[in-house]
Amino acid sequence: MGYMLLIMEDVGERRRPPEAERRERYERMVGFAAELQARGKLKVAEALALPDDAVRMRKRGQNHAMVDGPFAEAREIVGGFFWLDCATREEAIAIAEQCPATEWSTVEVRRVAPCFEETE
Repeated sequence: MGYMLLIMEDVGERRRPPEAERRERYERMVGFAAELQARGKLKVAEALALPDDAVRMRKRGQNHAMVDGPFAEAREIVGGFFWLDCATREEAIAIAEQCPATEWSTVEVRRVAPCFEETE
């Protein structure tokens, strides 16, 4: 079963620490991904660029809207993700607890499912 670990960062967190600390954090995350890969739990992991040059698209009927980043209303950004192959929600949570990003961000655990599926 697929689970996503979404790394939710406070806006500005990535720029806050000195470069050496940012690089050390990144290397820890790369190591975490390598360990998950070796265990056969990782499908994909990627860091995302800051939203400075991101674009949000929206279409409602004939109305189209495009908003360029950065997005002033955002308090958090998705900094990256891990797509896991786990047997249970509990297994995904246990992996999330080991994620180094929990020390400076929030790690959200979500099951991958079709958008039409209702929760119980």
